[in-house]
Amino acid sequence: MMSGGAGHGAAGPTGDDVRSDLRVEIELADKGGVRIELESKVASLYGDSIRDTAQAVLAALGVEHARVAIDDKGGLPFTIAARVEAAARRAGAKGKGDARPERMVARQGPTKRDRLRRSRLYLPGNQPKLMINAGLHHPDGIILDLEDSVHPDEKDTARLIVRNALRSVDFAGAERMVRINQLPLGFEDLKAIVPEGPDLILIPKVEEAGQVEEVDERIRGVRAKDGDGHPIWLMPILESALGIENAFAVARAAETVVALTIGLEDYTADLGVVKTKEGDESLYARTRLVNAARGAGIQAIDSVYGDVGDTEGLTAWARRSRALGFEGMGCIHPRQIQPIHDAFAPSSEEIEKALRIVSAFDEAQAAGLGVVRLGTKMIDPPVVLRAQRLVKNARRMGLIAEEES
Repeated sequence: MMSGGAGHGAAGPTGDDVRSDLRVEIELADKGGVRIELESKVASLYGDSIRDTAQAVLAALGVEHARVAIDDKGGLPFTIAARVEAAARRAGAKGKGDARPERMVARQGPTKRDRLRRSRLYLPGNQPKLMINAGLHHPDGIILDLEDSVHPDEKDTARLIVRNALRSVDFAGAERMVRINQLPLGFEDLKAIVPEGPDLILIPKVEEAGQVEEVDERIRGVRAKDGDGHPIWLMPILESALGIENAFAVARAAETVVALTIGLEDYTADLGVVKTKEGDESLYARTRLVNAARGAGIQAIDSVYGDVGDTEGLTAWARRSRALGFEGMGCIHPRQIQPIHDAFAPSSEEIEKALRIVSAFDEAQAAGLGVVRLGTKMIDPPVVLRAQRLVKNARRMGLIAEEES
């Protein structure tokens, strides 16, 4: 590989265990054109395509002379383009042309603000290998993460990979979420990500409503330039004692806020206590968040459960979350998705009772009665409302047929 120095840049992992990725090194030159040295087991099939992608990116960045070394381990075009662009910019390329790959997935309209968000799967933004088939695990949402899971030295590359993935990867109906970096670095993320139309932006370490307002304004500004008016939803993450105390103001900071969630690792660190499986140390924060979210008419989403191997503990945590009023939680591994979906689903007994209550309410309404009775019991309006919500969610989860509800 090349020696370092001025005009030299590199991006991408190295090693025998690399898959669906590549290493790119670029040395800018004053003459000689662009020379590409390619190592790839699929060079005979895709070598020309890899070279063409690299050439197109470099041309967009105004690079006319460079030596490029590519060690390919099965990178897809969106990854190749991101790694080449990152290496070129690190080498000093200043061109402002459009180096994005061709769009492979159609732009979508906004997702529903109250859609199911039982599970959201975190994927590190600098690991494209995890993005390619993530939709096959059927999470409700996929979070392309630019914050905690990405090393500070890799923020620039991750931003390009996530941008390109939004153009290129079919996430099989999952809500496409991006967690930006803590402000103000997150504003740089927004400039790259918003034009690609993600469904939702997670804002980390929110403590005041003004942070949400500023993110919303930045998004609107970028959208206006693109001529795209559909909203991008926001999910602030509360990760400190101050953030929890300001939960209601944060929830009402912008019309695009559709959910609040909590980051328990940072929150417990802020308190100076140990995070436990039982969660007693965070019970106040979680219940306060649920109350604030409900008061603002948005969803409350719980934190992640960090022990991937403890399915029993995950199930117990998710059931307690649902009992507290949460509508979902985060995942750090695909194997957590189904247990979470099961835990947040109403039982058959709950569904049957709710259907009876809704049916009794409909009959009372049709008869012009102000009192709802189920057998010998009178049913209060809040009980009816809760039953209607349960039936609606059970229908969206596919647990009851449309005609039953």
